[in-house]
Amino acid sequence: MKLLITGATGFLGYRTIEYLLAESDFHIIAAARTKRPERHFKSKRIEYHFGDLGNEEYVKELFVSGPKMIINCASLSSPWGKKYLFIRENIDTQKLLIKYATKEDDIRFIYVSSPSIFVNHRHRINITEKSPLYRPVNAYSWSKKVAENMLKSSGLSYVILRPRALVGRGDTIIFPRLIRAHKNGKLKRMGNGSNICDLTGVKNMAHAIYCSIITKKKEALNEDYNITNDEPVVLWNTIDEVLQSLKYEKVQGEIPITIAYSVAWILEQISRIGTQKEPALLTYSVSTLARSMTFDISKAKKHLSYNPIMSTDDAIQEFIQWKKTEY
Repeated sequence: MKLLITGATGFLGYRTIEYLLAESDFHIIAAARTKRPERHFKSKRIEYHFGDLGNEEYVKELFVSGPKMIINCASLSSPWGKKYLFIRENIDTQKLLIKYATKEDDIRFIYVSSPSIFVNHRHRINITEKSPLYRPVNAYSWSKKVAENMLKSSGLSYVILRPRALVGRGDTIIFPRLIRAHKNGKLKRMGNGSNICDLTGVKNMAHAIYCSIITKKKEALNEDYNITNDEPVVLWNTIDEVLQSLKYEKVQGEIPITIAYSVAWILEQISRIGTQKEPALLTYSVSTLARSMTFDISKAKKHLSYNPIMSTDDAIQEFIQWKKTEY
């Protein structure tokens, strides 16, 4: 069977390809914008196509060989940015992929969305797929929800996955951002440090995608799923563990949540009026670092037969060992 995987040289895309090469005999059409030699697999089962998913001729080319599965991992993922960029990268690209997918027979569309659509700046525990949504916290979460709705109304057979905080070898987003902030003296504990959160080992997310590909259960299709490691951690303890493993000191200092939110809001207003650059602190970042947020994944366990195959500790250690080799 042929699969089309977008974002093939991104963090999730290349780790998913790595997993599928080891666990299946699928042929993979790997679509990527950027050539990254360290994320390029030499295999007769992969054909790489480099280009822009906003280019219709490029997208049309990806469907020439008739893939039966689409795994859309490509995304502009950022807590800050102009709305038109998210429309271009996350919505217009989804529209083109759906357009050409609907021309194929018996095709399944697996979309990697985001649990940020549930963020409301409050503690939220055991969020289910039916938990209430609130006003989008940023353009990114808004664009992901729009892209979800487009797929749901397309008439295609689909699975929507919402992984919470991907970590592991190759992560260039979550822990690297925290490490940079710490090195620059800008990382302070927000609140009393007792908030808990879910993380998702990137290998587990690759496994969830695999489960979505192979499932034959009718009740598993045309549904959305939360994906995590199903073992919440005390976030600031985990951050300290990563920092100390990489020979940095623990986070020093504490900021009350209300002050952190106030500072972030002011910085955001200044940026919007002036440079438009991402501020040093965002209200979304405060929510992520100061509020508890955990997810119920019983639906994915029941319908997709998904169960984590890598513990949170192992995923964190995988990141730490990889980061040490980078240094």
